Amino acid sequence: MKTLSGTSSRWLNSNLVVRLLEAVQDLIVISLCMGLFSFMVMQLREMFLSLLPPLNFPEVTADILFLLILVELFRLLIIYLQEHRVSIGVAVEVSIVSVLREIIVRGVLETPWVQVVASCLFLLVLGALLVIRAWIPPTFDGIDPEQAVSRRHRLRFAQDLPPLTTAPAEMDD
Repeated sequence: MKTLSGTSSRWLNSNLVVRLLEAVQDLIVISLCMGLFSFMVMQLREMFLSLLPPLNFPEVTADILFLLILVELFRLLIIYLQEHRVSIGVAVEVSIVSVLREIIVRGVLETPWVQVVASCLFLLVLGALLVIRAWIPPTFDGIDPEQAVSRRHRLRFAQDLPPLTTAPAEMDD
């Protein structure tokens, strides 16, 4: 009985299971990419058909913006496949374009003022996220920035400390 539980625990802790699950996840994302690409082709066809007379400008604008949202979602999936992470910047950009698309399609004058204010606040938060994201160092260049920053602080702290000649209680003062 002990060998069976030991064997199953080694199997669950092995990298093989993790790699298998990551491969399945990659297959799911690849199928999402193929489905999204197919949907983009169909949407592109619809957009070109909407350009035929009589021209409905709000519908054409909505189709173009929707296609841009689909392209950004596709880019988000590609980044995930390449780096196995979700890009915050791309996700925020997709959200901004989606909100703006809804405001443009419905029309600002036809939208209740509470929704316009909520949309404006949401766009301000998303814009702040983009600005904050620009200040944060890249997180997936093969280096964990938190470790690099903490290593830098430890080195700086070690250089600033005098040689250890006092008791630890005296250093707290």
